Amino acid sequence: MPLPSDDHVHSQFSWDAVTGDLEGTCRRAVDLGLPAVSFTEHVDLQAWSAPPGGWNWPAGVRGTIDGHGRFLAAPLEVEVYVAEVARCRELFPGLTIRLGIELDAGHRHPREVGELLRTGFERVVGSVHALADLQEPGRFVEVDAAYAQRRPVDVVLAYLAEVDDMVRADTPFHVLGHLDYPLRHWPAGVEVPWADLEEPVRETLRTLAASGRALEVNTSLPLDRRVVRWWHEAGGDAVSFGSDAHSPGELARRFRDVSRVVQAAGFAPTDDPTQLWGRRSAPAGPSRGHQ
Repeated sequence: MPLPSDDHVHSQFSWDAVTGDLEGTCRRAVDLGLPAVSFTEHVDLQAWSAPPGGWNWPAGVRGTIDGHGRFLAAPLEVEVYVAEVARCRELFPGLTIRLGIELDAGHRHPREVGELLRTGFERVVGSVHALADLQEPGRFVEVDAAYAQRRPVDVVLAYLAEVDDMVRADTPFHVLGHLDYPLRHWPAGVEVPWADLEEPVRETLRTLAASGRALEVNTSLPLDRRVVRWWHEAGGDAVSFGSDAHSPGELARRFRDVSRVVQAAGFAPTDDPTQLWGRRSAPAGPSRGHQ
């Protein structure tokens, strides 16, 4: 089965993609035989409070730290980014290249988001990267740092609540990115309590399905197969695949294995290989299981 499109990709235009390369990623997509690639460059409008021990960003990360130690990511250089996508479309005419963004917590910044979206982005991934700072009301901490303030299960529950708010606020995005983002930072050796998380996850998926948006299966940390099944059971119509690549070599990572999981959960490619996978009438096998 051919690989699906990679619809969550970062290049040098994302503030944290220190080895990103838009042209190199397109060349890699052609080599892999991908039908399409969506560049979804970071737009993070919220300043984050410093984590315990302070910031330890790698060299090349772009942003500012204010007098209170809060980090604010550098803004997206929209005009230069648009021009580079146009140039690469000429270099790789057989590859569908989408101009997009990954919009962090857009429901908190409606005015800025409205102005930004005048650009006409073709793929907007909605995501959440930070939670309320329990030590400084009105501030936010990146999800990794939130584990210092909450029990692990409470980090996930707070994250789901924030995602639910973003979806219900009618924030303008097409695909919900990395629903399982907090699990990237889950404590090593501690089992994820799916029995406690099942209903909150299902509720968020029902809200997302009712909004008509798609769910991303992010392969940076492959989404647990039970969540993909719950998405089908919630009535979800479409699935996107996103490597969350920040360099060309990460493009479409794990796609072959993960696409089989998604197909077993009840989704399949459409007649247009550049588009999202659509819903089949029924998944294969039981509705519960392990990754």
